Amino acid sequence: MRKNQDQNRQDISYRSLGALPSAEETSAGSHRFQIRILAVYCLLILLSFSSAVLAIRRVLLFRLETRIEQALDQEIREFRLLVGGNDPNTAQPFGENIRAIFDVFLKRNIPIFNEYTIALLPDGFHASIPYPEKLPPSIDRNSEMVRHWQKLTDQERGKVDNCEQQIEYWAEPIEIRGKVRGVFVVAIATQSARQEVQKAMFIIIQVTLIAVAITSILAWIFAGRILTPLRLLTKTAQKITESNLKQRIEVKGDDEVAQLSITFNEMLDRLESAFNTQKNFLNDVGHELRIPITIVQGHLELMGDTLEEQQETKEVVLDELERMNRLIADLMFLAKSEQPDFLQLENIKVSTLTEEIYTKAKVIADRHWQLDEVGTGSILVDRQRLVQAITNLAQNATKHTNPEDTIAIGSAIDKNYLRLWVRDTGTGIAEQEQEKIFQRFQTGSNNRGTKSTGLGLSIVKAIAQAHGGTIQLYSRLHQGATFTLVLPLKK
Repeated sequence: MRKNQDQNRQDISYRSLGALPSAEETSAGSHRFQIRILAVYCLLILLSFSSAVLAIRRVLLFRLETRIEQALDQEIREFRLLVGGNDPNTAQPFGENIRAIFDVFLKRNIPIFNEYTIALLPDGFHASIPYPEKLPPSIDRNSEMVRHWQKLTDQERGKVDNCEQQIEYWAEPIEIRGKVRGVFVVAIATQSARQEVQKAMFIIIQVTLIAVAITSILAWIFAGRILTPLRLLTKTAQKITESNLKQRIEVKGDDEVAQLSITFNEMLDRLESAFNTQKNFLNDVGHELRIPITIVQGHLELMGDTLEEQQETKEVVLDELERMNRLIADLMFLAKSEQPDFLQLENIKVSTLTEEIYTKAKVIADRHWQLDEVGTGSILVDRQRLVQAITNLAQNATKHTNPEDTIAIGSAIDKNYLRLWVRDTGTGIAEQEQEKIFQRFQTGSNNRGTKSTGLGLSIVKAIAQAHGGTIQLYSRLHQGATFTLVLPLKK
């Protein structure tokens, strides 16, 4: 109860400092993020649709201009063919009879919608389709534009703009025997066609706005669904404390969010494992240090007054302090083995390394030391760490052998691996203990009462793993043991 109250006070303190947001703050932040996603989405949609609308408008206007240009060009070409042809009524060339040319063309021509065909003579207005009374004011028979066309001596392509109508025209003077006999004009009113384009654009804009509104609503809904696992992830992270690492996120589907949830759950598994390892490690350290501290404290409290008793107490205290110092040094070594700069790699010969280890190991104790096979070749390793690992194995072998027993050291390169081993003919290790002895603070049952921190084999295992390798054990009770470091060859 006391612990929960302290945790609650700690959480409140974190929230007051802004380190741990409340559920309300998290929810508000999630909705703000959802709004930002929707705003960016709507902006992109509007930009895309706006660009599309402008492009459609330009295409429609371009096609309108093309159709007008083609219509004007077709009428002028047909009129030119008629001028160079024969009169269908007489089957004779028209000659200088410009009136006959105009009459035949206007009689046979069928204009398109909003197209005006006008025939002008030097002395005035001749005829038109439709009738002159139906021509727009800007180009009727009395207009200033008609008087301008009557004076032309060269063809002219242009526009007539006013507040009521916009007209595009092509005026073609008819020259016969070096003299302009009349002017043929084709004009098309484009205002209604342009208004149709504007109406079409207005409809497109309306449809676009409706589409943006609908897609925005759908985007808001889908954004909420997409963010739901992220909100759940946030809530789960808020529930995680040092004493509660059991929370996990339910994984649905196989998309990126599901992969994120799986990754988050795997991270929680690693954190839980790390916390449990740390907890067990601290418990083991506390247990291992408590014993020598109790021994030291007890002997100091019971220390007698005589010089002999004080000397005896001093020896016991120093021995226990030495054991604590060795224990702390081993723990620091194991902690350092997890750092990236733990190894100092160098390229060395396997034969030189094996002989060096054998030379240093055979002075540890009085045993029948033997050098087995010696490998040939080179390998990239940390020489000092490997010497430390194999000598640790050799020292461990002396604790389980008698002076008449044999301890052998050897090496070999097998395919892409280097094998370094320590073999003894001692008491061996029971099968049920073979995995346990590589754990921290664990020793075998047949340790013969020797003082040990239980960290020696853990250190060897850490050195092997730092090289990317493993340690293997083959042993039978009362039949000796063989410890082998298997290291990959690095180039």
